[in-house]
Amino acid sequence: MVQFHNRPSVADMRAMKARGEKISMLYVSTLEEAVAADAAGIHMLSIEGRFFSPEMRAAAGRCFVQVGLPFGGWSRFNGEFLASADDYLRAAFQVMGIGADCIYCSASYDIQKVLCDNHIPIVAHVGLIPSYVTWTGWRAVGKTAAEARETWDHVKKLESIGCFGAELEVVPDRLGALISANTPMIMLGMGAGPGADAQYLFAEDVLGHTDGHKPRHAKTYRNFAAEYARLQAERIAAFKEFIADVNTGAYPQPQHNVTMTDAEYAVLTADLAL
Repeated sequence: MVQFHNRPSVADMRAMKARGEKISMLYVSTLEEAVAADAAGIHMLSIEGRFFSPEMRAAAGRCFVQVGLPFGGWSRFNGEFLASADDYLRAAFQVMGIGADCIYCSASYDIQKVLCDNHIPIVAHVGLIPSYVTWTGWRAVGKTAAEARETWDHVKKLESIGCFGAELEVVPDRLGALISANTPMIMLGMGAGPGADAQYLFAEDVLGHTDGHKPRHAKTYRNFAAEYARLQAERIAAFKEFIADVNTGAYPQPQHNVTMTDAEYAVLTADLAL
């Protein structure tokens, strides 16, 4: 059974915002990352639905966990596409049952509202929204007054339907601070400046093993790429040593083998007439 009383609630996260406390947030995809985040004291985790499980919830410990439901052309959840409000509602109830504390959903307002109306804490997305990027391109959103107003209006619409929070991605720092100070929602800043309620990074960027483009807002604290490369070289070397031992007979050695007494072996060979 999922235990709810030993970790923060929506009310606790709102209280952090009210007190002006900054929220640390990481995207994680492995049990090891989740365990490390909990041990370090990270406040909030973002975990995709495909990675979320009872084991991942247990690994996250006291972290407040946002589980992301997919949207659009990659919106498969448990092998099925999520399209209707009923699809999203069913999926949301499923991950909440495992122990999600809130649900990320970037679908339409009507779908988001159905989830909110069912008292599910919903985190939406404003600014640069990856699933909508064909409309904006991969760029900062809100640098002009007109586009900043559109972003503001988007936030206010999300407020009106009852969203708990929103990811605020790649917007000017002044806009991020202005929006965060003028909404009750928790604004999870990813490249949105220091005025956002939370600072949100991907664990792979923090640990330095990102493949491909590294965003402007990313900060690397450790060089795991070099360590992974060293481990891969050691892995290959170990496999080569194993091949060499097999070829020379150095493996297996007596301590690796199961023994049979001479008497029992004699009985076997006599029985086989060998």
